[in-house]
Amino acid sequence: MRFPPTRTLWAGLALCAALQPGIAAAGTEPSGLLAFHWELREVLDAQGHIQLGWNLPPDIPGAGAARAVRLDFTPDQVIVGQLCNALSANYQLHDHTLRIGPMIGTRRACPETGVMALEQKVEQRLPEANVWRLETHGLTTPRLILEFADGGKWVLDGTPTDASFYGGPGEKIFLEVAPERVACQHPQMPLYRCLQVRALEYDAQGLKTRVGAWENWYGEIQGYAHQPGVRNVLRVMRYPKAGAPADASAYAYILDMTVESEIVR
Repeated sequence: MRFPPTRTLWAGLALCAALQPGIAAAGTEPSGLLAFHWELREVLDAQGHIQLGWNLPPDIPGAGAARAVRLDFTPDQVIVGQLCNALSANYQLHDHTLRIGPMIGTRRACPETGVMALEQKVEQRLPEANVWRLETHGLTTPRLILEFADGGKWVLDGTPTDASFYGGPGEKIFLEVAPERVACQHPQMPLYRCLQVRALEYDAQGLKTRVGAWENWYGEIQGYAHQPGVRNVLRVMRYPKAGAPADASAYAYILDMTVESEIVR
């Protein structure tokens, strides 16, 4: 039986694809930044002492490790995730040099204790980064090091983005999900109940231009947890899956955002 690669293995493969030979060790290839989500593992001061107070409690009380600040890089922006408000800034690279502009973001009140204080710390600290490098030697996943003008460091662990994991940018589609599952003939699970979905299309102004027919959905949508009695319109990223078995879907479907949600009585 042939098993698909794990994400740990894919992390190494994605990094090899992102960093050209001879550059990986130096860590100056920007595509390496773009291919991964970067989660903050350690914050160090100039003397190498670990600084506390840079993460949040788990989403579910008592559920293991703290929640980490996450950085994502686009070609021209760095985006801070896994907090409450969305923060982002423009940035520039030149070899190992990093320049991050002022952070901008939403300003909604956050109910979690300490989250707004942490956002302010990140907003003030991140633009002070001036050096970056990637470490890969002897690691199963890549590591991003950000160095600051005062000698402090951030150490961040990388996991592949969906685009790098599946080997392409993916396709954005819209799906309406009916409020109730239905009995269906799943080839591998006799008692399986399918989602009912139909494809939607929108024009550039956001007006609905096409509504497809209802169909049984024999798989799941990663990141989507269906609630009985709730109708949803989802924006989903569709990625081709290389080497998918003949009796399985040729695509991976990953939730991008919930566009509409309605309780149906």
